Amino acid sequence: MSSQPRPHLSAEEYLAFERAAAGKHEYHDGELFAMAGASRAHAQIVTNLVASLAGQLRGRPCSVYSSDLRVKVSSTGLYTYPDVVIACGEHRFEDEHDDTLLNPVVIIEVLSPSTEGYDRGKKFAHYRTFDSLAEYLLVAQDEPRIEQYVRQPDGNWLLHEAGDLTGRLALAAVGCTLELADVYDKLQPGG
Repeated sequence: MSSQPRPHLSAEEYLAFERAAAGKHEYHDGELFAMAGASRAHAQIVTNLVASLAGQLRGRPCSVYSSDLRVKVSSTGLYTYPDVVIACGEHRFEDEHDDTLLNPVVIIEVLSPSTEGYDRGKKFAHYRTFDSLAEYLLVAQDEPRIEQYVRQPDGNWLLHEAGDLTGRLALAAVGCTLELADVYDKLQPGG
């Protein structure tokens, strides 16, 4: 059995391919990584997050986007699709297509068994290089639990956690609050 080398794509080739592709792919260091579909719980949590945040941001200079908006970490070359992203003020995009955001303020990832280690480790390391990023949230899908990392003035990240349906987290960077009961709506018994 022969092993054929995978083609090494430039960022421009990736963007041309991605804009025509039926599915979504992350890109880093010349390689494509296909993104798998999400579970019902994952999809419901993303929907609940976007609905809650969009309502709170209405009429304000921040916008919330679901995983269909690509984000580029310019300093590392990672192109990815966070589950939820918030940008404020003037949104900066890579080019005239306005489909690759460069300046997120808040990124939220819903944890999946296959990506949890990456979301906590290497992906967060990429995200920490954004000058614009103020908050990073990791949302469990198998239990009501959200971990919130908040950038401090000295560049360190402070962890806050909420771990039951009565919990809430303030997203100070965008003036919003996440109620865990809302985030996990329709996922609990009787929901």
